[in-house]
Amino acid sequence: MAYSKILRRLREEKTNYRKRGTMLMGKRDFITVNITNENTQVQVLKPGMTGDKVIASAHSRYLLEKGWKGSRKRIPAAYLTGYLAGKKALSQGAKDAILYTGTKRYTQRVAAALKGLVDSGLQVPADSETFPPNERINGEHLTVKNEVSKMKSTIDGDMK
Repeated sequence: MAYSKILRRLREEKTNYRKRGTMLMGKRDFITVNITNENTQVQVLKPGMTGDKVIASAHSRYLLEKGWKGSRKRIPAAYLTGYLAGKKALSQGAKDAILYTGTKRYTQRVAAALKGLVDSGLQVPADSETFPPNERINGEHLTVKNEVSKMKSTIDGDMK
């Protein structure tokens, strides 16, 4: 009886190889969104045979440098981080991409980051019904009501 070794990333539930293989066959850039207990990170990557190359990356810590006073893991911060990553990707020549979630779930924060990417001008196939309502993205349920529009204009000014 032969022993069959299970791949480490599959065993640790970090990679869904079937989904990744399907995504790589499309030969398009892809987006990953990572939300931790404190931060949000959005990356736009180009797949390659020797490994994926990061085209653009944005982290929610950047929002603190620009005067953000809210949480870095909530829906408004995820939206702004996605918006920033989209602007950076466009400046690097990316035009379209697809969302790759891997083994992670599609949550409201991931959807907010995806909406930020779409609003920045990056072409991403997404259904607008899955995005959070604009009241939640603008932070009207939080204390950062007017901060989102200020931060968006700051990001636009920095990317020119």
